[in-house]
This record gives sequence, C-alpha cells and structure tokens, in this order.
Amino acid sequence: MKKYLGLILFLLQLNFLFSQIINHEDVVKVNFSLEQKECEAFVVAKITIIPGWHINSYKLPKDSYAIPSELKVSKTNKLTVKETIEPKPIQYIDEDLGDMQSYHKGSLTMKRRVLINSNNDFKVSGVFSFQVCDEAGKCLMPHEYTFSLNAKGCEAIKSDSVVKMEKDTGSQITKNNVVNNDPADKNIKKAPSKPSKSMFLIFIISFLSGFAALLTPCVFPMIPMTVSFFTKKSKSKADGIKNALLYGISIIAIYVLLGTIVTTIFGPSALNALSTNVWFNLLFFVLLVVFAISFLGAFEIMLPNSWLNKADKASDKGGFIGIFFMALALALVSFSCTGPIVGTLLVESATIGGIAPFVGMFGFSLALAIPFTLFAAFPGWMNALPKSGGWLNTVKVFLGFLELALAFKFLSNADLVVQGHFLERELFLAIWIGLFAVLTIYLFGFIRLPHDSPTEKLSVFRTLLASTCLVFVIYLIPGMWGAPLKLISGFPPPLSYSESPSGIKSSENTNSHSENKDMHLGPQNIMVFHDLEKAEAYAKEVQKPLFVDFTGHACVNCRKMEEKVWGEPGILEILRDKMVIVSLYVDEKTALPTSEHKELEYAPGKKMKITQIGHKWSYLQTTRYKSNTQPYYRLLGPQNEDLDIGSADYEHHGNATDFKAWLEKGLEEYKKADTKN
Repeated sequence: MKKYLGLILFLLQLNFLFSQIINHEDVVKVNFSLEQKECEAFVVAKITIIPGWHINSYKLPKDSYAIPSELKVSKTNKLTVKETIEPKPIQYIDEDLGDMQSYHKGSLTMKRRVLINSNNDFKVSGVFSFQVCDEAGKCLMPHEYTFSLNAKGCEAIKSDSVVKMEKDTGSQITKNNVVNNDPADKNIKKAPSKPSKSMFLIFIISFLSGFAALLTPCVFPMIPMTVSFFTKKSKSKADGIKNALLYGISIIAIYVLLGTIVTTIFGPSALNALSTNVWFNLLFFVLLVVFAISFLGAFEIMLPNSWLNKADKASDKGGFIGIFFMALALALVSFSCTGPIVGTLLVESATIGGIAPFVGMFGFSLALAIPFTLFAAFPGWMNALPKSGGWLNTVKVFLGFLELALAFKFLSNADLVVQGHFLERELFLAIWIGLFAVLTIYLFGFIRLPHDSPTEKLSVFRTLLASTCLVFVIYLIPGMWGAPLKLISGFPPPLSYSESPSGIKSSENTNSHSENKDMHLGPQNIMVFHDLEKAEAYAKEVQKPLFVDFTGHACVNCRKMEEKVWGEPGILEILRDKMVIVSLYVDEKTALPTSEHKELEYAPGKKMKITQIGHKWSYLQTTRYKSNTQPYYRLLGPQNEDLDIGSADYEHHGNATDFKAWLEKGLEEYKKADTKN
C-alpha cells in the first residue's frame, strides 16, 4: 500500500511534463573554427546534441520532408566553396514515406572545404542551419547559427586538382579563434547528460503500478497457485529456477507486446498530440470513469471465456510454449483487475508520446514478473506472504477512487482547450473534495461496497492512510476561496479559470492597470493583455517593459510557473507593478475574422494555416523566436525590441531564484535601453 500511495503522486507529477519546454539553445551547441593549410581550408562546426535528440544529415532523399543540416559559407571572390564533409549518419526507413532517412546524434564534426583565392587576410562567414527532433518525432522549428572566422591569405593560388584532402595532410594546421555573431549562442547552456525525464518517470510509475496490481484480489491469490504448478512440474531445483525465469520473461513479453502494438498503431507523431486534443481527452475521461466504476465493484471487465480456455489448454504443453501460455492465462484471468491499471498506464504514456507505451508496459510487467518468478523459484518464501482476505478488495476500491479523481484531469484539459468554463476551478476542487471525503469515510469503515468483507477493526496502516486522506481533504477546502494549493499546482484549472477569479484576496493584489478596458484578470490576480499590439502600445505609454508570455490553456507547466513561481515574494511585485504582461495562448480556438485567414510560410517549404487566434501567436513564436514550446517568456524594451537577455522557460527558470534573476536583469537592460533612447 505504501508503494501505491507513491504511485498517485507520480501520476500527478507526470501530467506536469506534458508540455515540457526545450529550445534550440538547450539542445544543440555549435562551436566554429577554421583549419587552414596554405590555400586550402576547412570551416569546422563541432556540434553537441543532448541525449534524446538528433539533427538530420546533410544528404537526404530528393523529396524528403525532413530539413537537412547545412554548413553554408558565404561566397565571395576571395574563396571558392567546395564539398561538405560529415560523419557517417544513422539511417532508417521512414515507415510513412517509405524512403531512407538519416540523422546524427551525440557529438559530431561537420566540415566545409574552401579554397583561398586571396593574398590578403579576410573573413570567412556563413551559417549552420539545422532542424532538431526528439525520439518521439517532435521537431522544433529550423534554426541557424552564424559564424565569422579569420582566414589568412595564401602566397600561391593553387588549383583544386592539386589540393589534398585534410586526411592526407600531416603538417601543422592553424586554428583561428571563433567570432560568433549569433545572439542565441549567448544563452546556450551546457547540455545535460541525463535521459528523458518523461521516459524515466513513465517507467517508475509503471513499475510501481505493477506492484500495485499484485495487491488486487485477481492477482495476489494467483501467486500460490503458480508456485504449486512449478513445484509439481519441476524435477529439480535448477529446473524450477529455469522454468520460473522463463515464466517471468513470458509475462514481460506479453505486456511489452501490447505496448509495442499501441505504439505501432498510433505512431509517435499521433501519440504526441494527444495531451491537448479535445476528443482524446474526453475519451480518456470516459475510459477512466469506466475503469473506476469497475474497481468500485459495479461490474467486472472480463475477456471472452474462449480466450482463457484456449490459453489454459495450451499451457498444458511442455517446454517454453506451455510456460508462455501459462503466463498468458495469468494475464487473461487477472484482466478484470490489471486491465484498468494497464489501460490507465497506456493513456498516460500515450500522452507522453514516442516509445512511452513500450517503456510503460516494460516497467509494469517487470514489477509483476519479479515476485511471481522469485516465489516460483524459491517456494519457501511463500510463508512470509500475508494471507488473502478482505484487504485485497479494499486495495481495489482505493484504486477506483484514484482512477476517478484522475479522470477529471482529462475532462478539465478538454474544457480548458475549448474554454467552455463547464469545469472551472471551484467545481473541479469540489469534485475532488467529495471523492476524497468519501474515500476517507470508506477507509475508516463507515461505508461498505460490494464484495467488501465485514470490518471488525482497522489496521494501523489503514487508519494512517484514512487520516492522510482526511488531511488532504482539509488542505483542498481553502482552494474553493482562492488558495493557490501549491502541492497540486498545475493539476486543477488555474486560479484565473474560476467563477470568482479574485477569490477572497484583497484588492491590493489586483494590478494598478485594471482600469484599461483591454486588460483581463490573469494569473495571481494580475491584469494582463491578450492582444500583442494593444499591449505594446500600452507598455510604451506607461514606459514599462513588456513581458510576453507564450502560454496554452492546457499547458500544465504554464500553470506550475504561474501558481508556484509568479506568486513568490519579490516576483509578484515585479510582474504586477513594474511590467506590462501580455499572455498569448497558442491553443486559443477563437476563430479569426475571415479577412484575416491566410497561409504563411514559417520555414522553407513549410506553411501554416492561420484561422484561429492561437495559430497567430504560434506562428509568431515559431518565426520570431524559433521556438514552439510553452511557457516561453521574452521581455521587450522601450521601442518594443527584444531585450538582450534571452528567453525564460520552465526548464531553466522553474524556480523563484532563477526567474527573479532573469526579471531583474530585464529591468536593468530596459533602463539602459531607455537611457540610450
């Protein structure tokens, strides 16, 4: 039970990662240099890409949808630009297009050969253009890093036919210092050498879910039956251990196959879009409600008996085939309990995208297989197991309440995206307060549900768990009147998505700009604009920096920033009193007037249809800042120019210290720019 209590906390945290922020500066770092020997030189780009991401190869199929990585050198009469040299790329067959694609990951060096045609020293300039994509198929907008390098004039002009390649030269090579003119490079941070947070969390959650599944009435009683089967079947202890290992491997293979099928059917790109899709969120809500009602005892989700009979009959065969079908029989028999858990994991991992369903099912099956394997290999350990009883159904009911609470997060996501205001913050919290209050009463033994055994006395753990639920209910209640509830920030609708957004807070928390008719109540009761042009005009009028907030209605990390960071002492005062804020929702569904509908190119050969307000702000972010993730913050100066402090986001500024430092630096830069003007 303690393990499963941790499960729900992980499930809550997982939703915070749906809109994880990564920009070019965080993913790809490039250092430029020039290697020269007499009249031959190589422009060298040393590229470092963080784990989980890649850039496309220079050479791609003719009609490929992908954007190649190119090291472009500006042509002048002082040099002749020759071939590009790149390492051997990783190649794969694109299943959608049916052609060969290639990419690079990790660290690599790309070179462009040039011939020097000048006796005098000069500058070699150009750009390195690329597009970076992650393992789930999500790609950031194309980006460029510029360079300017010092080249030495050569005494004798050589023809291309006598120039040797770098690999054939063994003499001293001159390396010149890099002069990089790309302002984005100023904000490049050291690439972390750690795996994707989302995949790691989905594995941990799934692993804990597998142990939780063991504590259900459909699975726990199967352990002694399995031990008995292998004890009778195995001729020796070594044979028993071997059969037990094969049994565990079979359990893992069955569930991993399920995750692979889900990934294959939907594909990485489709899975990645689920977290903000209205209809998928509604579908997930219905699924989780059905799972929850099943766990509460209204009915059982059963598979056809014919499947179980066939698997049971096949398990009588000898060897690995028989053991595999016994594992399949376990999966089918326990489906009424494991099915809802597996379904929830697939829903959660689908919103992460990529290979998450595969990772999720591996974690779940690994945790499920380990106890069965160990007890089958060492039957004597069975004496340490608690006896089956009514506590198993209590676990199942507890899971049902958690499933029901989780379901309303998906319903809230759908409502936020369409801005329907059907499930505002107060109603969401009221539902959670009601659910956990009933769960508290149930755990204290005042309510009995179908399949429950009579409770003569409470165990110590059940009493502590009930008390924890009661404390959680009491903690939620002030949220009905505007309390921020930082413990679950990002999970319920934001404070501004409320029947009474101002709550019971005093008027001093309302921005002094509230008299402007174009402003609206935003996070932390700060008045904000939703139109960039009007915000720019007002910021110039009051002579304050313009805080540009690219956000989303269904962006969980945006809510975390607004509720946990914006309201911190020192930060709230800066945002409220010293800046003008414009919040631009990239998923705003409000249609633009027909006269403003257009199709615009956001990258070479790539176009975007602009029909909704959200499209307008998304296009602005991708073209102006080469980023498409939220939250994404910029500060504009006195003439509405971008201040030279880079961007802020949840990834690097998700704490009060770093975010406040970024804001204070922006105020300093604004004063400098204002003085110059």
